[in-house]
Amino acid sequence: METDARRVVYEALTLMEDTLADGYRSGLPVPEFAEQAPIETIGTAVTPPRAAAPLRAGSARSTSLPKDDSLAAIATEAARCMGCRLAAGRTRSVPGQGSGRPLVMVIGEGPGAEEDRTGLPFVGPAGQLLDKMLGSIGLSRQDNCFIGNIVKCRPPMNRDPAPDEQAACMGFLDRQIALLRPRAFLAVGRIPAQSLLGVKDGIGKLRGTVHEYQGVPLIATYHPAALLRDESLKRPAWEDLKLLKSVLDGQGHQQQ
Repeated sequence: METDARRVVYEALTLMEDTLADGYRSGLPVPEFAEQAPIETIGTAVTPPRAAAPLRAGSARSTSLPKDDSLAAIATEAARCMGCRLAAGRTRSVPGQGSGRPLVMVIGEGPGAEEDRTGLPFVGPAGQLLDKMLGSIGLSRQDNCFIGNIVKCRPPMNRDPAPDEQAACMGFLDRQIALLRPRAFLAVGRIPAQSLLGVKDGIGKLRGTVHEYQGVPLIATYHPAALLRDESLKRPAWEDLKLLKSVLDGQGHQQQ
């Protein structure tokens, strides 16, 4: 999509979002949109990731790594990807951030407005709370965590990413997992938990148990944004963090 067209789409979506927010106008300047490389010049290096079939809980998805794959290569491909409708409205893709040798891979739903602006995951108030939550059990994105999302581009008006959008982006996430090889996953929120486990249960039912994804323990918990809205969720979230810590310490028991 041409730069001018992307700007028009961005402004239209922003107006819709501001209207839904009781008429409040954010007043943020329209970002500078970089020119997109023409599709014909991109070649096989940035072919949109393959669609992924839904998984049963605990099942593994076979991931064929490109030769000499790297986190940097994935980030470059994600920035150029036009594999789903989310690409039209993004300012920046958000491939993820953190340690290259993580104990835990934290997986959220998708970027928000601040993440779309900066290209970094979980940088708003919810991200600040997430950092505190991780710090409470000796984890951090600087030292031993990698933080990413199911989709790399912001869904308009922060809606849930559609199933086809999740499937279009899952190849990037699976490649990151294959490179990082974390000891555990922390799925924050309903969407990442459902997407990875291949179920439709709510987060209230999925939390509090050790699940498995690609043979690796997975703990699901509430999204930090939910904790900011409802403080009564902080206690169960803390229990989930303790469960994650017990898994890392070798004391957790996987679901049968």
